[in-house]
Parts: sequence; C-alpha cells; structure tokens
Amino acid sequence: MPVEYVKKGHVAVITMNRPEARNAINGEMAATMEAALDQMESDPEVWVGILTAVGKAFCAGADLKEISAGNGAALSTKKGGFAGIARRERTKPLIAAITGSALAGGTEVALSCDMIIAADDTNFGLPEVKRSLVAGAGGLFRLPRVIGKAVALEAILTGDPLSSQRAYELGMVNKVVPEAQVMDEAMKLAARITANAPLAVAASRTVAIEATSKTDDELWKASGVAFAGIVGTEDFKEGPKAFIEKRAPVWKGR
Repeated sequence: MPVEYVKKGHVAVITMNRPEARNAINGEMAATMEAALDQMESDPEVWVGILTAVGKAFCAGADLKEISAGNGAALSTKKGGFAGIARRERTKPLIAAITGSALAGGTEVALSCDMIIAADDTNFGLPEVKRSLVAGAGGLFRLPRVIGKAVALEAILTGDPLSSQRAYELGMVNKVVPEAQVMDEAMKLAARITANAPLAVAASRTVAIEATSKTDDELWKASGVAFAGIVGTEDFKEGPKAFIEKRAPVWKGR
C-alpha cells in the first residue's frame, strides 16, 4: 500500500510508502491517505496521529507523470483535497515526522499537519514559480499564517527553500533533530499529548486552529462551546478526582 497505517497504543502512525517516486502523490496514494485518516478519526482508542514517510524524501508533491497522463484530478479526494489531506477536517492532532526534503506539495502536506518534527537536513519550500506553476494545496495562505507575511512572500516569490533550522526559528517546526531521532521525537511529543484528556485536547485544538481565521467574538463563543462539550463527560470528572487523590488520571475518552 502506498500509505500504511499502524496503531501503537493511542497513536496512529501513517506512513507514505512510495520511495521509488520520492513519495510523489498519485491517485492511489491520495485515496489511501484519506482512508488512513478516516481510520484514525473513527477509532476512539486513537488520540493522536503521526504522518511520516519511507525513503529519501518526505514528499515530492504531485506526481507529474500522472498529471501529464491526464490523471491530475485523481490526486485530490472529495473529503481531503490534494493528497487526501490538504483540506481534510480533523478532530485529532496530527504530527508530521519529516526526514528528507518536503518541497512543493510536500510542504503543503506538512502544513496540513498540526505540528512538525524535522530532520536537520530537511528543506521546505514552494518552488512552483520556478516552473510557471502555482502552489494550489494551501501553501500560499498557510505559509504566511505560520511564518509571517514578509518571509513567506520571499519564499513563495523566489521559490527558494527554507532549511529546517530556519523553519524552526520562524515557528513552522516544533523541533529539529538528527534524522535518526525524528520518529523517536515525534513519538515523545505524541506521548506528551496522549497523557492528557483526549476530549479536552480535541476541543482545545478546534479553537486554537481557528485563531487566525475568526474574530475574537467568534473565538469566545467557540471556547464556550468547547468547554460545554466536555462538561458532564467521565473524563471531566476524572481530572479533578485524580488531582485530589494525588494520582495519574485514567482517561476514557468519554
């Protein structure tokens, strides 16, 4: 399968496995990515996802051979958009664990995730203008939101890459580590998240990701809805109870 799914405790590891094509997105890859995200979202025992890849590149973007053959529409799915992920609505956090380059659509796949752990030799970028193309999978507006307008415009209009260290300094990447440590660091981050109440994590994420696109009034309302949604759940009772009893909470996700 070009996208593989493995469950490790409360963590789903989704792996792009088309290394012979530098994990470029074709129709089968987009479809299996969407299926993997469906599986992650529908499993109540999975609280966090990690997206990673096999080979020397995280993702080289769209498979140009497929586009040349007239199969470009297949690279997007109805639910997820490009690669089955770019426009996908999720409730659960998704960490990108990136080794190798993540250029063009690869950067857009990375930006579709919530957090990024990257290798110290990884490069990001939107080089489409160098080929008279336009990045169409969210990168043109997500990158400015993440790293700021001026630097993003420089990257977008020159097409020049950003190193993982520079991306870290600009707030796009959570941590930069040697390639061999990327997956371990992603799992450590996932473990820190899964130590918390999953319903509260999901509700908090929903409000936080809307912070740049909604007004304060809308966000106040969203925060209230998020809080109200967990009141009365088992985990809402478990948190204070565990604190009083001086023990680690046992979350049920309900």
